[in-house]
Amino acid sequence: MTANSTAYKAPGASGAGGTSGAGGTSGAGGTSTRPLRRRRPASPARRSGWTPWLYLLPALVLLGGLLVYPICQLGLISFLEYTQAQVSGGEPTTFQGFGNYATLFGDSQFWQVLLATVVFAATCVLATLLVGCTLAVLLTRIRALPRLALMMAALGAWATPAITGSTVWVFLFDPDFGPVNRVLGLGDFSWTYGRYSAFALVLLEVLWCSFPFVMVTVYAGIRAIPTEVLEAAALDGASQWRIWRSVMAPMLRPILVVVTIQSIIWDFKVFTQIYVMTNGGGIAGQNLVLNVYAYQKAFASSQYSLGSAIGVVMLVILLAVTLVHLRLVRRQGEEL
Repeated sequence: MTANSTAYKAPGASGAGGTSGAGGTSGAGGTSTRPLRRRRPASPARRSGWTPWLYLLPALVLLGGLLVYPICQLGLISFLEYTQAQVSGGEPTTFQGFGNYATLFGDSQFWQVLLATVVFAATCVLATLLVGCTLAVLLTRIRALPRLALMMAALGAWATPAITGSTVWVFLFDPDFGPVNRVLGLGDFSWTYGRYSAFALVLLEVLWCSFPFVMVTVYAGIRAIPTEVLEAAALDGASQWRIWRSVMAPMLRPILVVVTIQSIIWDFKVFTQIYVMTNGGGIAGQNLVLNVYAYQKAFASSQYSLGSAIGVVMLVILLAVTLVHLRLVRRQGEEL
């Protein structure tokens, strides 16, 4: 090989400037660098964002069959004339448009039942929050063994089926054999005869099976509050009520909003307790709520279209409450 022959350069070796070549080896410095890795191109499913929906597809199909189809049928029947004559095939089904809703909104009993439902649900929610929050604070003040006993008793009430709890409460307040009248000295007083006493009896049962959820949830939130904050408030001379109002309640605001909205949804659609304890809505329908009213219209009177219209009205009201709930939950998630 002659002196003028060009020296052989290894692939990727740097030139005179010492810059690194394509292979990633350095020049004059002699140090090596790791080769750059090329990113794999995203799959079409990932680029289009369909992957999460593929995982959710089985659940969406199940929910569509269990929820969407019945709701569509409910809405469809509310626009038809659908009574026992149409069910048996004696008369053809006709389209009524908003006629069923006009009949429903023109009925004074519907507005009375709606008002009674709103007042009853609001009272149940307030009582549930009051008892649940009070017991949640009490759980933080008592020892471990009484706390465990209270928690187990509350969870037992929460796990009891509604029809079982309603039957037990009817027996407890029975005018002939119930122990409550004997203890209170009320004789043969009938709690289900009067309108307000019957609503009060149902309210007690609803409160009994609803407060454990609020108690456990709020208690978990209180345990998450730093003890230094509560100790500082106590050292400043704040009373227990002032600590709750000025310290605990603001810090528990997201939890209180969630339990309030869920309690509204549950108490607004109470059915079993009213139906069992007042024998289908009380004397002359004095204890009707919307759920029981819809049941009577649809099955007792065979006016399935009116019953469906009541169901749609309830669905719209609860949907509005649920949307508020979801918005509040999303806002709380952003704050956290």
